[in-house]
Amino acid sequence: MLATFLIGLREGLEAALVVGILVAYLTRVGRRDVLPRLWAGVGLAVALAVVIGAVLTFGAYALTFEAQEIIGGTLSLVAVAMVTWMIFWMQRTARTLKSSLEGGLDRALAVGGLWGIVLIGFVSVAREGVETTLLLWSMVQSFGDAPAALVGALLGLGVAVLLGWLLARGMLRLDLRVFFGWTGAFLVIVAAGVLAYAIHDLQEAGVLPGPFTAAAPIDPATGAVAIGWAAFPFGWAFDVSAVITPGSPLAAVLQATVGFMPRMSWLQVVAWTLYVGIVGTLFIRGQRRPQPARAPEALVREAPVPTASQQGAA
Repeated sequence: MLATFLIGLREGLEAALVVGILVAYLTRVGRRDVLPRLWAGVGLAVALAVVIGAVLTFGAYALTFEAQEIIGGTLSLVAVAMVTWMIFWMQRTARTLKSSLEGGLDRALAVGGLWGIVLIGFVSVAREGVETTLLLWSMVQSFGDAPAALVGALLGLGVAVLLGWLLARGMLRLDLRVFFGWTGAFLVIVAAGVLAYAIHDLQEAGVLPGPFTAAAPIDPATGAVAIGWAAFPFGWAFDVSAVITPGSPLAAVLQATVGFMPRMSWLQVVAWTLYVGIVGTLFIRGQRRPQPARAPEALVREAPVPTASQQGAA
């Protein structure tokens, strides 16, 4: 629940901030009449995420074990790619997010088309929605405890909506750079764990060489797949199942927070290490980059923009 709660909180707050910016701007320029179109786009984005989750969950029942593992591993890789992109996208565009969203609304309002506002609402939420769905689905497959994982995600999304509303009303001040910095670092570790599990799935399906294939080195003393340095690169890197029971609360916490599993192959360990080393280093460098004095643009309550009639009267 902790891991999926933080994921739901992070991704939900991103979406809530974006929607809050759009709603605040439309209200400020006196165009509340198009808010239903914006909410329609948001609703379509949420529906898309739910449909994708349902298809992934129920569609897998008709597949063979190998097909399920291949699809699960592939979608986990897609989730890792999306999460990685979103981490750096938010880090790079947080300072100009508000102005770019408002510029898109200005262009849509100038054209006057119905679908322009709907599309802005849809695109603004769909990215986080699809990304969250893929990431949560991958983690549920990894944990094997769907109820707890989904409850954690829903709680995170609920808190995100509440925080977004408080920010929009000016009732809460939040250093978004610090928030997205810490949650971004957490997502780097989570994504590394999802990557490791994706490799596990693909090894089980025989797509990648590993302990489940003929490429696995065999320990001559036991006749089982070798463990340790002698098993490199296609055997088990370690096996501490006797100390940390797979499926136990401790194993679940370790897997949810740092991507650790009681038994991991060398390909999993290498992939996890390279991802954290490369992506983590780039993320830290981005955080240390000099920033302007003001906080990232978010939900800022501004003075109303004068209407044309008010300007003429003046």
